[in-house]
Amino acid sequence: MSIRNLDDLLAEGVSGRRVLVRADLNVPLDKQTGQIADDGRIRAVLPTLGALTEAGAKVVVCSHLGRPKGAPDPQFSLAPVAGRLGELLGTAVHFATDTVGESARATVAALADGEVALLENLRFNKGETSKDDAERGAFADQLAALGDVYVDDAFGAVHRKHASVHDVPARLPHFAGRLVLREVEVLSQLTGDPERPYVVVLGGSKVSDKLAVIEALLPKVDRLLIGGGMCFTFLKAQGHEVGSSLLEAEMVETCRNLLERSEGKIMLPVDVVAADAFAPDAAHDTVPADGIPSKRVGLDVGPKTVAGFAAALKGARTIFWNGPMGVFEMPAFAHGTRGVAEAIAGADAFSVVGGGDSAAAVRALGLDEKSFGHISTGGGASLEYLEGKTLPGIAALEN
Repeated sequence: MSIRNLDDLLAEGVSGRRVLVRADLNVPLDKQTGQIADDGRIRAVLPTLGALTEAGAKVVVCSHLGRPKGAPDPQFSLAPVAGRLGELLGTAVHFATDTVGESARATVAALADGEVALLENLRFNKGETSKDDAERGAFADQLAALGDVYVDDAFGAVHRKHASVHDVPARLPHFAGRLVLREVEVLSQLTGDPERPYVVVLGGSKVSDKLAVIEALLPKVDRLLIGGGMCFTFLKAQGHEVGSSLLEAEMVETCRNLLERSEGKIMLPVDVVAADAFAPDAAHDTVPADGIPSKRVGLDVGPKTVAGFAAALKGARTIFWNGPMGVFEMPAFAHGTRGVAEAIAGADAFSVVGGGDSAAAVRALGLDEKSFGHISTGGGASLEYLEGKTLPGIAALEN
């Protein structure tokens, strides 16, 4: 794979040139206040933006936020992000109130060397996510007209065949930003010849969401530890009662088949925290994984499971983790995720946190991000990369 990167662009010189940067600024917003709840994705793009501004580029940043329906929607505006981005960069960020319209053109035209502009949400335009090549291409033409060169630093979006990710690079000289380059380098280590033992920890809600990556990883890993809501379908496949826990009944036979051919690699919880209801203040206690009461719901893995997972992780040399062990957003059911995360952080291994809820959990639980080898910004993208899929955004950057 041959991809020109930011250093190649800087070597060419960017002073006075308009550099269109596709970033992933899809940050969570507090529903009550509208304030940014986690600025991790904004901070992740700072190295690329900082290098460009220092080199005198006119930096034009574009991103999506949430899932608006192809039209302006105030609840998905990037305006709060512009403010936070400016604070982190230490300079004013000029905000365009549209994406490719009059405000965008005027804002970009007014940029001085070393200044930064942020365009409004890409998904306010139907062309960004359109499955129609002509409609998507027309929007890409308008977006590309705002830049002289293109840098993709939005790893969290490279698995999407969207205009700003897939079509714009065909219209401009294109380069991978620092974040995208790092993500690809790290994930390439996991798909190549990782140092062993190689242990993967998977959690989250549904087996169906992770089936493809389980199929891809099972022959390559030494141990596969499964927690979160998805573990209950595996427990059901073993013939255990799971009460009112999350269950994909149509996946039970698939899980049974995976267990049979896993050669003992798959490790499931031995105890779970079962509650009377899916609520932060629900009565709960720890029960054996094969003895969940019929009217209770499993919301976390138990302490014996954490200890067992920690033991399996202790000797690992490479670790990949994607998906929380329980409903970590509720303090009563965050202990499993915290315990496993701390075990990963404490292992003498190269550890990769696979973005999404896992990365959010690291920050929400106040864990030291530097204790992990790499925290990905793209949950879906990292999983698809490990599955061996071609990612449209990465393919578009290849020479």
